[in-house]
Amino acid sequence: MAQEDIGRKVELAWLAAFYGPVLTDKQREVLALHCEEDMSLGEIAQAAGISRQGVHELIARASERLSDLEGKLHMAARFRQMEEGLTACRESLRRGDIRDAENRLDALIRLEQEETNGL
Repeated sequence: MAQEDIGRKVELAWLAAFYGPVLTDKQREVLALHCEEDMSLGEIAQAAGISRQGVHELIARASERLSDLEGKLHMAARFRQMEEGLTACRESLRRGDIRDAENRLDALIRLEQEETNGL
């Protein structure tokens, strides 16, 4: 499997963790088999009782919906920013660089305030 395909599946699974509830039950089921179980379209079609083309269309629609939501809401990207910022802050504290940790926390607080004010 190509590295690009693996990356796409990981990204879809990541977005599904944030926005999965807006998908249909069938879309969630097929996406989980595709991304988490790494099943082929043919295997998914057999398991789900639909055609291979139907599986492809469900994945494409789910992918489009998830990408559209992330493009509008940026929840996954924001979560990553916060996680990376907190990790960097922790590393600063481990090094004993309190000033850098404070600066990183201040930046995360500003990010949170910007997001909250933007709602």
